[in-house]
Amino acid sequence: MSFRYVGFVKTVLIALALATAPLFAINVILNQYAERRAVVEMEAMGNVAIHRAEEAISTTVSLLQRLDRDDVQTCSAEDRGIYEKQIVEHGMIDAIGLADAAGQRMCIIPDRDLAGKVVLPPMREDGPLVGIGMLDRNYLGARAAVISWDLKDQTRLFAEVTPAVIAIDPGPEYLRSYRRAELRLGNNLLWYSIGGYNSEATDPSQILSVEVSSQLYPLVATITAPISAAGNVVQDLKVVAAAACAGIALLFVAIGVWLSWRPEREADDEFIAAIRNGEFIPYYQPVMDIESGRLRGCEILMRWRRPNGMIVSPGQFMAYAENNGHIFDMTRHMMRVSSEEIGDLYGDNPDLKLSINLFAGHFLDREIISDIRSIFEKSRISFQQIVVEVTERHPLEDMELARKIIAELQALGVRVALDDVGTGHGGMAYLQKLGVDIIKIDKMFIDTIGSDDNSTTIVDSMVELADNLGMGIIAEGVEMEEQIDRLLELGVTAAQGYFFAAPMPADEFIAFAERTDEEANERSRLAAEAAAAEQAANEAAMRKNAAA
Repeated sequence: MSFRYVGFVKTVLIALALATAPLFAINVILNQYAERRAVVEMEAMGNVAIHRAEEAISTTVSLLQRLDRDDVQTCSAEDRGIYEKQIVEHGMIDAIGLADAAGQRMCIIPDRDLAGKVVLPPMREDGPLVGIGMLDRNYLGARAAVISWDLKDQTRLFAEVTPAVIAIDPGPEYLRSYRRAELRLGNNLLWYSIGGYNSEATDPSQILSVEVSSQLYPLVATITAPISAAGNVVQDLKVVAAAACAGIALLFVAIGVWLSWRPEREADDEFIAAIRNGEFIPYYQPVMDIESGRLRGCEILMRWRRPNGMIVSPGQFMAYAENNGHIFDMTRHMMRVSSEEIGDLYGDNPDLKLSINLFAGHFLDREIISDIRSIFEKSRISFQQIVVEVTERHPLEDMELARKIIAELQALGVRVALDDVGTGHGGMAYLQKLGVDIIKIDKMFIDTIGSDDNSTTIVDSMVELADNLGMGIIAEGVEMEEQIDRLLELGVTAAQGYFFAAPMPADEFIAFAERTDEEANERSRLAAEAAAAEQAANEAAMRKNAAA
């Protein structure tokens, strides 16, 4: 693309730096890269520990709540049998029992010596329902956790979580040999530690330290390692880069000249002309009901159709459009064109939804509300059929203003979806503060849903969260039938992805909608005929039996 002049300037500057001080520049770049990579790896280690701990606590609390709800709250033989069954079914739990107000065991399964053994702190009148503490037992640096549930009768159910649940050692070898990892609970209570590195006698400027906190529980994972350990990953690259830096500098200059031959003003003029000429067009990706096979609607995705017919994907121009403010005109154009192209289809099918992608800049003023109102007010597409999507990948600058804009859109009947959930900046804060109606599970979780337990657990948690908050949920990037089966098992009924159809022009989407509707009706007809035939056969059999 001709508007990459900024990239060319950066390329030339990098090339000059490499030409004048190659070894210094390469070493700085590689050292920074090594530190960034090490920090990312350390954050990943911390996240693994936090996620494992959250899963263990949540699973155990859910079990204790279920026991309380089912009135399994005593040391009777019947209840002890239920405790034993739950221990067998939950591999992470070593023991379940009952404790009195002083924290002493009243009974425990499997049976152990109860004499004077205090496993919980004394009850307080204002104490929490859930208690979390540590026992003396440990395994590979991890201690056994004890989690309790207040039964409100001066007794508490408790479960001991096996240390093996949290005794993990993730991360690359070049860091694991030098780092120290600690997981602490509440007021500095150590749950897990591994690694012999001690940073107390080390210069703080020579240390990498990462803290990862849980959003659900008072858990903090701390990963510490010397900066020198990060350098191991780029040692060989430094030797190669130093020898080749001069050639790389010349190559960067040549690439910059080849890719950029016109000034930025000319590139921007070309982009504006493309908007004015209607070269940016909507493509429509179907959103399907994976239970019934019926169409639920579509998501509008932008494409650039050049005068020569070549289609350019948004990854090559969207960042430029957002950074230069062109995205607002482009979004308005997408909405106008879609209302004209598929308005009749949506007018005849009022249950279909139309998803429109917005970016963070749309939530800095109320103009998007006026745009939606003016474009769709007289369209056959009603406000109730519109879904606007806000992504987690780019932070919202003014959360309070964004919430007000979303509330005004919802007052019109427009629904709001949170896209790319779990991949960006917002997290739980967006769900809590923005009041969204739908969450969309990002493709990165769907890709490994059948093979990675963590992805499955995350998706399961999202489904449960959506159910609890009364929100809809849609899976993105579905490409295989086994992913559909797994999503149905988890309770997800809406999905989009290349398994159903790639994004397509309006005429193809309308044909797809008609074909999908016919196929769904045919399936319903065949199912009704089969049910009627089965009922007739049953009635005939009953008459025959009555006659006999």
